[in-house]
Amino acid sequence: MKKFAFIGGGSFGFTRTLVRDILTFPAFRDAHIALMDIDEERLGYIKKACDKLVELGNYPATVTATTNRAEALKDADGVLCTILAGDVDVWQHDVLIPEKYGVDINVGDTRGPSGIFRALRTIPVMLDICADIEKYCPNAVFLNYTNPMAMLCRAMQEKYPHLKITGLCHSVQGTAEMLAKWVGADPKDVTYTCAGINHQAFYLDLKWNGKDMYPLLREAMNKPEVAESETVRNNMFKHLDYYVTESSGHNSEYVSWYRKRADLVEKYCNGTCWNPGKHAYILNHYKKRKDTWRNEIKEWLDKPTHNLERGAEYAAYIFNAVFGDNTMFRFNGNVRNFNLIDNLPYGCCVEVPVIASKDSLEAVAVGALPDQLAVLINTSARCEELAVQGALEGDPRKVFHAIAFDPLTSAVLSLDEIQSMVDEMFEANKDYLPQFKTLR
Repeated sequence: MKKFAFIGGGSFGFTRTLVRDILTFPAFRDAHIALMDIDEERLGYIKKACDKLVELGNYPATVTATTNRAEALKDADGVLCTILAGDVDVWQHDVLIPEKYGVDINVGDTRGPSGIFRALRTIPVMLDICADIEKYCPNAVFLNYTNPMAMLCRAMQEKYPHLKITGLCHSVQGTAEMLAKWVGADPKDVTYTCAGINHQAFYLDLKWNGKDMYPLLREAMNKPEVAESETVRNNMFKHLDYYVTESSGHNSEYVSWYRKRADLVEKYCNGTCWNPGKHAYILNHYKKRKDTWRNEIKEWLDKPTHNLERGAEYAAYIFNAVFGDNTMFRFNGNVRNFNLIDNLPYGCCVEVPVIASKDSLEAVAVGALPDQLAVLINTSARCEELAVQGALEGDPRKVFHAIAFDPLTSAVLSLDEIQSMVDEMFEANKDYLPQFKTLR
């Protein structure tokens, strides 16, 4: 029997999907699913949902729920993390304060001023989780789904290099499926090499049945339903020659080109995809769901049956490769750049192909990125490096410098204005930043 610990298990969507996938593997049918969350109400709901999945699949698995992290982690083979450090009442300031200064944030969970302050709040918690993993299950495979992915993984992998840690994002396989659909291909026949950093990785090669798919993708851009769906990403593809993994809304806030003027936001962030780039998209979504999530969960629980087929998330496949039936599995993971991408900072967190096999996660070197991509990604990666060091050292000056060179922020604000914005964000977050002694 294998044990899987879900830290932040009250994340109903993620936990339910990942538990379903794990149980589909024969090696894990009798797994112990240990759910842990600090929110007892959410924990109770997800316990019921996981029990229902076990019942529907007639699995000999067991599900437990606890608010004690050590209890959940003890002797775990696999650990999954889907935490959120601070409710919407806390992280709303990551979006609202930059808005006051003219920096228009769409999501704010990955990089830039909003992503960096989310990292500052979350890194201490993630390091505590790693300390518990080292103590209670040092040989476990730790898969992180919490954002900001790159900065969190970078901090954890520096402080706990001996643990098996990687970060996962569904944007790589999700975008590949979208591009396959656009050209009429079966996703199973599409292969690729994708590399960069989280949410800013590019398909360096993209093939359908062994042939370059990019010419067909350029033709597909002439279709209105394609051209109007991913307006930012399609524009980046037009000018940078390679397609990026994360949605238009996300990417619009990572670069200097689309959100620095109202007319550009209207032109490029008004598409028909799930997240075209409207201001405060995720913040508004969370606020709307604050009073409705219970009803949504109850509706799911009341349905007599659910789809039990395995999905496309990487986690269960990785676990199966490492300590299940050992079927080798290739995925894109977040790891430190030790000679993996030649023209990105050594030691930064990159998203590259990783091979999961018996007791092993091995990253694949991809060489040098095309120059135009390296220029773009270097800026983001170096800002992340500064932010992580600022978080680990409790140095607000490094945090300021990380935000000062953020492409969108620097396209909108002067250095003096950036300093004022950062000071205000520190003040709003000071109760959640124990590592910054000078704030108190």
